[in-house]
Amino acid sequence: MSRTVNEKRPAELLDAIVRYLLKHGLSDLSLRPLAKSVGSSPRVLLYYFGSKEELVAAVISNVRQRQFATLGQHATPSFSEACTLAWHRMSAPDSEPLFRLFFEAYGIALRDPKRYKSFLRDTIEGWVKLIAEPLPRDGYTPADARAFATIILAGLRGFMLDFCNTHDRKRLDRAVDLWAGSLDRILLECEKKPVCD
Repeated sequence: MSRTVNEKRPAELLDAIVRYLLKHGLSDLSLRPLAKSVGSSPRVLLYYFGSKEELVAAVISNVRQRQFATLGQHATPSFSEACTLAWHRMSAPDSEPLFRLFFEAYGIALRDPKRYKSFLRDTIEGWVKLIAEPLPRDGYTPADARAFATIILAGLRGFMLDFCNTHDRKRLDRAVDLWAGSLDRILLECEKKPVCD
């Protein structure tokens, strides 16, 4: 019985930590108030997560997995439709705090890339791999698939960063429509004349 409880404890703690950080952010993160808020102790948090940096990485990984699951639930016939749908999910009120936390973590990691090396790698590579994965099966070169995935990732993150700052829904919805409409044309160009292998 105690073995099962111990196995569940890190996941339960992680959910509570994510809730805490969505409310309080990362910039002034201290283990003592965090531990108190989630009903634990700094020692237990370090036991389960290794260090403060590894705890932050686990939080962002958890958020990323939730995003993967949400965006992967509905198939659409085109990348333009998929990206428009992704944008509306990303900019929904309940998603914005996740992106604010993500952007905050990204800034912290860029200031200390040695310490957050795996976070910085995964925050690009995980998404590029997910987006690019189906394209080689449709005849696109791996290089073009990765380049196209990069266009999508950079676009959605750029729009979301703007939205977190301005909340200018009308301007951004129109910009996303224009951008998304160009994606299928970009794929057609790759299909006609691959840029690289």
